[in-house]
Amino acid sequence: MNTNQYIDHTILKADAREADIVRLCAEAKEYKFCSVCVNSCWVPLVSRELKGTDVKVCSVIGFPLGAMSREAKVFEAENAVKNGAAEIDMVINVGFLKDGKYKEVEDEIRAIKTAIGNAVLKVIIETCYLTDDEKRKACELSVAAQADFVKTSTGFGTGGATFEDAQLMLDTVKDKAKVKASGGVRDAQTAKKYIDMGVMRLGTSSGIKIIEGSK
Repeated sequence: MNTNQYIDHTILKADAREADIVRLCAEAKEYKFCSVCVNSCWVPLVSRELKGTDVKVCSVIGFPLGAMSREAKVFEAENAVKNGAAEIDMVINVGFLKDGKYKEVEDEIRAIKTAIGNAVLKVIIETCYLTDDEKRKACELSVAAQADFVKTSTGFGTGGATFEDAQLMLDTVKDKAKVKASGGVRDAQTAKKYIDMGVMRLGTSSGIKIIEGSK
């Protein structure tokens, strides 16, 4: 698989405008990235822009804090899929996890997975706020709830992906889920190292730089 097929071409900034989203989609089509990842309000636009291409539509849910009600997250995920999203990147309730409310965390992931049917679910565990034991637990809960991926970070916390966290996540999920590294993946050398480790997806706004640097 070429590096471009590992990349979720991403713009999640609060001040992103329609022209930015249209440009993101044009770049994704040109470079044949795996998906375009946006906030859910942009899913209808991205679906139109990518219609007839192999580039998938990806929407973040409960972003970036994860502290919304389960019902709100489930609705947002269902709505995104209805509007054309093929992939959903949800943020877990970090506070619940840290309080040991494991059933609540697992039930929420499962509710979203059930709601979106065949769409791919990636679970953002926001590693920068977690101990290693909490990271393992978050991965275990995600696998138990039938998530397709676990993902390191939103890119909006106090830190992004690290090789150490990615390896811990790979070791924990084994072959039961895939791993996505996100937050701070900005150059070809970093991207290659993650891919060589076994990471199957990279969330980045530096996709073009990574591809150009890989040549």
